[in-house]
Amino acid sequence: MKHEKPNETVSRASGIQLRNVFKTYGGDKSVAAIEDINLVLPEGQFTAILGPSGCGKSTLLNLIAGLEEATAGEVSVFGKPVTAPGPERAVVFQEATLFPWLNIFENIVFSARLKHLPIDQFKDLADELITAVGLEGFKLHMPDQLSGGMRQRVGIARALLMRPQVLLMDEPFGALDAQTRLQMQQLLTDVWERYKKTVVFITHDIDEAIFLADVIYVMSARPGRMVTELRVPLPRPRSVSMLTSDVFNKLRVKVFESISLLPH
Repeated sequence: MKHEKPNETVSRASGIQLRNVFKTYGGDKSVAAIEDINLVLPEGQFTAILGPSGCGKSTLLNLIAGLEEATAGEVSVFGKPVTAPGPERAVVFQEATLFPWLNIFENIVFSARLKHLPIDQFKDLADELITAVGLEGFKLHMPDQLSGGMRQRVGIARALLMRPQVLLMDEPFGALDAQTRLQMQQLLTDVWERYKKTVVFITHDIDEAIFLADVIYVMSARPGRMVTELRVPLPRPRSVSMLTSDVFNKLRVKVFESISLLPH
């Protein structure tokens, strides 16, 4: 794997670790999804994973989430092997999948109610998150009254309500138009600055990966392997003005070069 000079401001404390991880699907006609993945993603780091369609990016995320089990190797989060989903990990998918019969507040607090927690334990945080994701005034609205971007804001707030240590995001802005997508990227950087979660973000979009992440990993075509690690030297907090900076453009070229060298 090609490495850029580490960013000394990023903690090296291990948050998520994958050791010699393989995932194969099927029986006699088995398909290798990912091969020999070795990663250490420090606590508090924002990691973006790029790669061609079908390279195993979502599989990798599902293994960390505990939604799937590795065929070989070990996945651990904060030193504990991942064997199933857990409250320290929250997942945000491309579609927010809100409950259409519940209003925005009720959707956000659904997991807390499912655990029969008293409302005074989560109401203040729910209100704080509604403000943090820019949904003031929409607390009592129903999902069908919101745009796609607003529904994803609800999904992010819902994921953060139970105070997970890790936020796993599988192309959460992929279905949005370009303007809304940029707004959501800015929102996510603001939310990350506020809560400093360990984030693993799957995307096809190079600019999105550079704008959001501390570190970008590029995966090969299936079976997916990690082929490049690129550290993002852009300062935080991030702003849209950085999208036209020399640093941004030089890093974009490096990512393009890395992808262009992948076998097809």
